[in-house]
Amino acid sequence: MSNTISIKNPQAVRSNSSSETNGLSGSPGRPKSAESKMLGDVAELNSKAIRFKKFEALLECAVVDMEQLKKLSWMGVPEEIRHTVWKLLMGYLPSNSKSRDDILKKKRGEYLEYVHQQFFEGKSSLDQALVHQIHIDILRTNASIPLYQNTIIQESLERILYIWAIRHPASGYVQGINDLATPFFQVFLQSYVPLEDVERVDVLRISQDSLNEVESDTFWCLTRLLDGIQDNYTHAQPGIQRQIARLKELINRIDAQLYAHFQSEGVEFIQFAFRWMNCLLMRELPLKSTIRMWDSYQAEGIEGLSEFHLYVCAAFLVKWSAELKKMEFQDIIQFLQSCPTATWGDRDIELLLSEAFMWKSLFGSSPNHLKPS
Repeated sequence: MSNTISIKNPQAVRSNSSSETNGLSGSPGRPKSAESKMLGDVAELNSKAIRFKKFEALLECAVVDMEQLKKLSWMGVPEEIRHTVWKLLMGYLPSNSKSRDDILKKKRGEYLEYVHQQFFEGKSSLDQALVHQIHIDILRTNASIPLYQNTIIQESLERILYIWAIRHPASGYVQGINDLATPFFQVFLQSYVPLEDVERVDVLRISQDSLNEVESDTFWCLTRLLDGIQDNYTHAQPGIQRQIARLKELINRIDAQLYAHFQSEGVEFIQFAFRWMNCLLMRELPLKSTIRMWDSYQAEGIEGLSEFHLYVCAAFLVKWSAELKKMEFQDIIQFLQSCPTATWGDRDIELLLSEAFMWKSLFGSSPNHLKPS
């Protein structure tokens, strides 16, 4: 999906860079570190501007080239257009621009009709046990983010999850699905409050029509996501069990010493990796980091998301290998249930994704790639 660039002689690159910036390095009173940071910031802004123009050019086409959109999105989607790009990548919006408005109107209308049927006409027949379970989980969802402590937002998410559950009786609602709704909700809400911190926005300033659109779009995109990983949530969650078994085998190939240490300490992968698979690592990362990660996940396609997530989990575990190999059972479990990622930003996520892409490239091409040697 992405091109890898190998720098064979980093010293030469550094020398060239310094000679090219000689005019600035002689500026009085400007420390070299500050100068380097300034140049780095300028380069980053230029790079972002170029990428934004590429996205813009694609989205302005009568028919979007989805392969090109996936390639661009894998490296991150600009916040200003993420709401549109995600809807395209999820297959919620068609690549043909002419029919988008009609489809949006139709799908939003369908969802609001479901809400009316369940919460107004059929309120007396609501599954109260399901309502209660969803309500409890929503109260605990992203508890540190003000947006998700707002009653209006909580009720919106509860409706999304309830309607999804009754329309998917084979799996029904499973704890963890509540987490998966929030990246969509936050990205789509952001489009109605541009230039604001959506996690702290005053919800009362947003019109009911806009909130209805966010809720509807979140429902349909969540549905498409879950359709691709539904066996993670059916009885006994067989999809997750398979993923954990594959992760265990993969770690044995990538980091045999860590695998052996886990064996000697009696650490079972299910003790930490179940949540990683069930919630797509959402409880291990800041929500904004998850959103960046989902740019790449969605670029992999619904069919490829689950496969790529396996390698992201492997890269995530191996990242802490040095620390984990010094720990005993109790400390290992505690560490893996609260990994130190609170300050992570886009660059941390991009490094993780690059590692995952490397492992997938090395081990993902053979049907026997996960068999221990």
